[in-house]
Amino acid sequence: MVAKTLRQQIEKLREEIRRHEYLYYVKNEPEISDYEFDQMMKQLAELERQHPEWVTPDSPTQRVGGTPATEFPTVRHAVPMLSLDNTYSLEELADWDRRVRELAGRSSVEYVAELKLDGLSMSLIYEDGVLVRGVTRGDGTQGEDVTANVKTIRSVPLRVASEGLARMGSPRRFEVRGEVIMTLESFRRANAEREAAGQPRFANPRNAAAGTMRQLDPKIVASRRLDMFLYFLFVEGRVPFAKHSEALEVLSLMGFKVNPHYRMISRFEALKDYLDEYETRREKLDYEIDGIVVKVNDTRLWDELGTTAKSPRWAIAYKYPARQATTRVLDIRAQVGRTGTLTPVADLEPVDLGGVTVSHATLHNMDEIERLGVKIGDTVLLQRAGEVIPQIVKVVRSAPDGRPFRMPSHCPVCGGDVRRAEGEVAYRCVNAACPAQLKESLLHFAGRRAMDIEGLGEALVDQLVDRGLVRDVADLYRLTPAQLTALERMGDKSAHNLLEQIAASKKVGLARLIYALGIRYVGERTAQFLAEHFGSLDKISKATQEELLAVEEVGPKIATSIVEFFAEKRNRAVLEKLRQAGLQFEQRAERKRLGKLAGKQFVLTGTLPHLSREEASRRIEEAGGRVTGSVSKRADYVVVGEDPGSKLDKARALGIPILSEADLLHLLK
Repeated sequence: MVAKTLRQQIEKLREEIRRHEYLYYVKNEPEISDYEFDQMMKQLAELERQHPEWVTPDSPTQRVGGTPATEFPTVRHAVPMLSLDNTYSLEELADWDRRVRELAGRSSVEYVAELKLDGLSMSLIYEDGVLVRGVTRGDGTQGEDVTANVKTIRSVPLRVASEGLARMGSPRRFEVRGEVIMTLESFRRANAEREAAGQPRFANPRNAAAGTMRQLDPKIVASRRLDMFLYFLFVEGRVPFAKHSEALEVLSLMGFKVNPHYRMISRFEALKDYLDEYETRREKLDYEIDGIVVKVNDTRLWDELGTTAKSPRWAIAYKYPARQATTRVLDIRAQVGRTGTLTPVADLEPVDLGGVTVSHATLHNMDEIERLGVKIGDTVLLQRAGEVIPQIVKVVRSAPDGRPFRMPSHCPVCGGDVRRAEGEVAYRCVNAACPAQLKESLLHFAGRRAMDIEGLGEALVDQLVDRGLVRDVADLYRLTPAQLTALERMGDKSAHNLLEQIAASKKVGLARLIYALGIRYVGERTAQFLAEHFGSLDKISKATQEELLAVEEVGPKIATSIVEFFAEKRNRAVLEKLRQAGLQFEQRAERKRLGKLAGKQFVLTGTLPHLSREEASRRIEEAGGRVTGSVSKRADYVVVGEDPGSKLDKARALGIPILSEADLLHLLK
């Protein structure tokens, strides 16, 4: 009986501390002094010390505990964390609004406008109402598990309030997403402490927050006093409410900190007023924002509007203009990016811009240089928006002896040919083994939709390339256990697992190998068509422009890119090494487009009762069919769910057969 009473006392004390944490860190309405709060925490810590068997993961004492981590495990996101398209133009924002309304088939759409917080995106997983995992955005597909660090953020509840959980139907597992930030007060305090310790100052709150979350010692993270605002809620990969605004309300009910400045807007004029209001008010906030995020409020439209490869079509970020400064261009050089694109970069006389010293600025491409008329020696107007690379706006004063810049004919890194495709502005190095683009090529090659080499992440790729162990994608198949175990954070087991993954990738089919090569404009769909049409990589490599144009959905731009890729002798050398490694250069019979739906074209519209858009598309394609985004005479079926929009009307007008989800499942049997 005594033990039961004591345990109830501990749990009651925890609940009281959670309530005060919420009032202080989320509502900013404290009821007790810091001293009184500290005394409650000390009392709980002492009781738990006496009874360690009663310590729970969601106890307030567990926010900072344990020894520092030695590394952050990589975790794949259940739903990709997409980035947002952004604009600085009201005209482009109006165009986006028009496209949304047209795609939705509605004269007006309600939006939720939210402040665009300048921080670090984070995903939190809860099970039975208790925080079990915190993961960084990473590359959008996978991120780093920083759970111990997330627990130090006082505004993040370790256990959510039951009222909000009940509003969702009390799911066993759910995910929330938001932005980890460092307030300006915490930023100033952190820099003062670093100066006193003789350490360099943080450049800005965003970098400070990002760097803090990657600290291996949670105690250091706790000392930086980070904060977090939440803005997304998912259950089984989907938003559990018909309105995004309702999800924000439920997040608040669960005890999460939701930015209070969001607003529901139905008219574009009202949206412009909101943008103007917070461009003025941003200076009075205790955290940095660099714009406004606009989201379609009706979440049932999200599937209907869909996504691009990187961004949702149902949301956009409007970014505020940056502060500006003038400086002189000392030099212009070509910088080779990870995709082989040569970008002119201006070296500048250092200048302070929004509290950051800037000495470089992008000039984007040769067309931009010609438009600006900028030469080496000119004085220019510079601007910086948020964390975007500073850019030159215009020439303020031309230097009498200014020197024009010319793009090199050979890559400054590897000496490979530099080419500019007809009708394009970008110059590119066509050597796939170019060190400047090798790291990105390796990450693409190892991707889940390409060769699916799990464990080959950015940190490991950096080491492999920087140490000269991998000079092209084919070198992955020559790695040894001894080479891998000599790398940082790579033990025997990790090395063994990675080598097994690399060996297993040799069985991947031809279409995915073609996609993995990273040929410009050749996506997964085009790679599948090429594999089906030619049947072997050798035939594709020898195909003429005319022969390539005979492949479905291959136009002149794609055909030219393929011919150029295989014309480069370095690329051919890499292919020969891949052949010797035993990769699949021939199309396997089971990879051909066979099945009950072979040759049939489908369009999906509306929200299906049970299948997500991605699941329905996958099952159709596995059965040999194809899924397109627009209704035309070539479509064989239109699959309709709830709130289908204008696509249903167009399908009826064209006489295209209409299917329900049940009809589709019957076809797939």
